[in-house]
Amino acid sequence: MKIAIAKEIDAAEPRVAATPDTVKKYKSLGIDVAIEPGAGLKSGLRDSDYEAMGAVVSADAVKDADIVIKVKRPEASELAGYKKGAAVIAIMDPYGNEAALKAMAGAGVSAFAMELMPRITRAQVMDVLSSQANLAGYRAVIEGAEAFGRAFPMMMTAAGTVPAAKVFVMGVGVAGLQAIATARRLGAIVTATDVRPAVKEQVESLGAKFIAVEDEEFKQAETSGGYAKEMSKEYQAKQAALTAEHIKKQDIVITTALIPGRPAPKLVSADMVKSMKPGSVLVDLAVERGGNVEGVKSGEIADVDGVKIVGFPNLAGKVAASASNLYAKNLQAFIETLFDKESKSLAVKWDDELVKATALTKDGAIIHPNFQPKS
Repeated sequence: MKIAIAKEIDAAEPRVAATPDTVKKYKSLGIDVAIEPGAGLKSGLRDSDYEAMGAVVSADAVKDADIVIKVKRPEASELAGYKKGAAVIAIMDPYGNEAALKAMAGAGVSAFAMELMPRITRAQVMDVLSSQANLAGYRAVIEGAEAFGRAFPMMMTAAGTVPAAKVFVMGVGVAGLQAIATARRLGAIVTATDVRPAVKEQVESLGAKFIAVEDEEFKQAETSGGYAKEMSKEYQAKQAALTAEHIKKQDIVITTALIPGRPAPKLVSADMVKSMKPGSVLVDLAVERGGNVEGVKSGEIADVDGVKIVGFPNLAGKVAASASNLYAKNLQAFIETLFDKESKSLAVKWDDELVKATALTKDGAIIHPNFQPKS
């Protein structure tokens, strides 16, 4: 069996789908590994590092590969080089991208979306959303600190006292929890909010204060999969009023709210932005899905009367070496479930819950129930 590590064609994507460590693991299983030249350079990994672990560096790496691994979904130009029946594993971003799914089905590949991995115990090591969101939450605080231009911790000096920065984290999933922890480490006074009551304890365990309208609807606001439910208009209005008052007093606001398959919910209105002090900063981690902050611009720092809105996509990619290392391990753990150690060949168990959750296309058709073409 052959695995190909594809170089990302998106110049803005610095991550890579395998590291020399995971190549070594693949080789130990008896899998051949090929990599496109320069695939790991932006993550600080040279071709020679991969060769030292047994990978073949080749411009034709994907040719005849049984499995092609990537960070982002392949473009049509890439699919032309893949063999029919190959398993293509990446972060596929399938919601709202029907044409891309049709292209993968048309190319005859079996496409697997790593971000659809079920949140069950055996799949924890394969949880790409968690591994990448963790780093994005960390990086959001670093970007906020950079744009803020003031110190985070309280400092008492002979020349006077520097007050501690006030950081407010909106949405306490994996990214939000890491943002809280990072801001606390830097010495900020941190508050956080989320519609799921279960996270209140986690927030407080990190030394932050929890802010929410804690009514009956709030107590039922989590899906069985651990995601936030969309709240009623009445609840949203009450929460928005509480949030609006709180945001006025904050130095840095970090928003992380995403609902799978939907545009990002708007959490911070233009009026809320205007209510903040000049020099304040908002960092929007949901910019790729339209953003949580009104006025955010993808790839830019927007300035609204002295308040900065940071809208950088792919924050995990800004710590590419760490992000690639974790993503590569997520992939390796999943690939081991698709590999038959006896025959040393690709052996996808199509009735496995991991496969059923992540498989998008097979034998020329879109097979995932969530993405069936509408008749």
